[in-house]
Amino acid sequence: MRSQSGFTLIEIMVVLVIIAGLAYLVGTNVIGRLREAKIETTKIQIRDLETALKLYKLDNAFYPETQQGLQALVSPPTIGRTPTKFPPEGYLEGGKVPKDAWGNDFIYIGPDQTQDGSYEIISPGPDGVPNTEDDISSRNIQ
Repeated sequence: MRSQSGFTLIEIMVVLVIIAGLAYLVGTNVIGRLREAKIETTKIQIRDLETALKLYKLDNAFYPETQQGLQALVSPPTIGRTPTKFPPEGYLEGGKVPKDAWGNDFIYIGPDQTQDGSYEIISPGPDGVPNTEDDISSRNIQ
């Protein structure tokens, strides 16, 4: 007599269902953590930009204007109020304005367009569309 070894179709199906269930549990946890990590990364980037803006103001006694944007932290602006002191390397490491965690440009609103004479830095968030519910603003991060 020959012995037949191998797996039955039911055994294979049970293993596949178990693997699919584990993949679902791991996948949902990883995706949730990835979203949270991107939000936290963007908040850190905003804080870094705020630090650079404070250094700019410390050197020049004013923040860049809205039309100058965050680019004023990389190279001296040639329009509007121009800085009297500007370090050769600029105020941002790497010589360029970073993008948020989703690859979007940050939006800068200078003191010329705010009611309190300060500034606001905004990330359009995961959807990339400004003025929506998922925006991240320097005014409401802790």
